[in-house]
Amino acid sequence: MRIYDISQEVFSCQVYPGDPSPEKKTLCSMGKGDLYNLTAFSMCAHNGTHVDVPFHMLTDGKTVDAVSLESFVGRAYVAEQRGTVTAGDAAEILEKVKDRDPEAAKRILIRGDAVVSAEAARVFASNGILLLGNESQAVGPEDAPMEVHLILLKAGVVLLEGIRLEAVREGVYFLNAAPLNLAGADGSPCRAVLISQAG
Repeated sequence: MRIYDISQEVFSCQVYPGDPSPEKKTLCSMGKGDLYNLTAFSMCAHNGTHVDVPFHMLTDGKTVDAVSLESFVGRAYVAEQRGTVTAGDAAEILEKVKDRDPEAAKRILIRGDAVVSAEAARVFASNGILLLGNESQAVGPEDAPMEVHLILLKAGVVLLEGIRLEAVREGVYFLNAAPLNLAGADGSPCRAVLISQAG
């Protein structure tokens, strides 16, 4: 078994333009004579490696605590892509993984410098996937992500953004990207990992 940490370190993570960056504060320090070390921190729910749930862009959408953990935990497929992911690319990815592992076809992770097009988002959404992940801080184009987000979130597809897949080959893995249990939240940071049964 091999475990791949596909998360960004929080305090040095990438931040979507305009969002506040994570901040760390030392409340107690043994180096300064305190009895223990104690840290406080603040961050945006969408900093670094994080999930988006429907409430992020839909007033009546499900919040983090209302989405089943099945969406975030289970077999997943890592697909290598570059540039704009087209409808044809999305269909090809799904066809390939459905033949190999229908359960993994529910959670698709895009490896590489890729942007999901609205057309590809419609293909993924219409095929009933539970989760779509990518390496950038937004699934759609960074300068206009709304359309792609809405297509996927309206279909109940959760988004796993800001993952790091450079050490991971294309194929089937077990994914654990469980978010924090944040009542009423539109997203959450997570420590996403992939597990391979191969050595």
